[in-house]
Amino acid sequence: MRVLLTAWAWPSHLYALVPMAWAMRAAGHEVLLASQPAAADWVTATGLPGASVGTDVAAADLVRQYVLPSAADPDGSLGGAKRTGAGPRAMEMFLAHAESMTGGLIELADRWRPDLVVYEPTALAGPICAAAAGVPAVRHLYGTDLMLRARGILPSALAPLARRHGVAEFDPFGEYTIDPVPASLQLPADYRRFPVRYVPFNSPGPRPAPPPRGSRPTVCVSWGHTMAKLHPRLFLAGWIAGVLRELDVRVVLACSSAQLELLGPLPDDVSLYVDAPLEGLLDDCDLLVSHGGAGSILTALSKGVPMLLLPQLPDHAAHAGRVLATGAGEVLARDEATEEAVAAQVTRLLSDPAFRTAAVALREEMRAQPTPANVVAELERTAPVPAP
Repeated sequence: MRVLLTAWAWPSHLYALVPMAWAMRAAGHEVLLASQPAAADWVTATGLPGASVGTDVAAADLVRQYVLPSAADPDGSLGGAKRTGAGPRAMEMFLAHAESMTGGLIELADRWRPDLVVYEPTALAGPICAAAAGVPAVRHLYGTDLMLRARGILPSALAPLARRHGVAEFDPFGEYTIDPVPASLQLPADYRRFPVRYVPFNSPGPRPAPPPRGSRPTVCVSWGHTMAKLHPRLFLAGWIAGVLRELDVRVVLACSSAQLELLGPLPDDVSLYVDAPLEGLLDDCDLLVSHGGAGSILTALSKGVPMLLLPQLPDHAAHAGRVLATGAGEVLARDEATEEAVAAQVTRLLSDPAFRTAAVALREEMRAQPTPANVVAELERTAPVPAP
């Protein structure tokens, strides 16, 4: 079986496909990971065969429009959440990526002839390409399915683009949905779902060796890939580390090499890890303080680690709200996140065992889900593959 996987050029969206792609390859199938040219180095670093399609989109400029409003930013200089119509605020961005990628993805499929197209839920070129190629389309979620709110408008929003490529009928939600989210974080849906155990892939790189555990609780601080690209003042990792200096905790801070200059002066006892996969740091941590990205949340829960989340984008707020509802963490809005409030919540999260208990329950729920290898076998049974 030949499987074409696609995501637009954003690390967290692209990385969500990597464990399933490797499971497919390990099962003997050919895979090809396609994204925009800006993602070429990320694709290469996954070790998977890759292809560049379409043109780049100024994604950070589009994402910046959706930064949540704050009293600390009255003039919107850090970005601004503007509402342009029904469905998710980010629909304009998703459509821009679909416009940029669809033609190139269809041309690639014409040459490579996949038997299946797997796409992350906002890479809407994927289902159009699958329909043009006459093969099944399979969505692969990277977090709670926030695209459900746009389900009613997606067909009409994408119809003009689909028609330009000769596609009259397609389902933006595909024939199946691969879902790595534990049931407690899912939203009700009527589509065919393949649950899968979440396997973290936060970035390529060697597994870090955390410093030896001491008597103090360990707090990991990570701010993902997104916020630093939007504005330096939205990247709060260095500030959080400074707040934690006043508490009796050990701080582990994870960042990328591109984010180093945004950290500012750090307390001497902060353990700094650069370009290290988050997964390898959390085994010895008692708490994660983060921005609320889906990948960071699922990675923490896969380790049974509770969280303090400070979301600054609508999707981060929605993912964080699901964590809050399960009791596995707490959430502070931007205007609530004073030094005093952050310190108080960290102290509470570390002292109340109920948060760890809830996070561990979600970890066990995730571990009970089928492995990627099991899902590959299920796809082999359900996806019609033409005879050679």
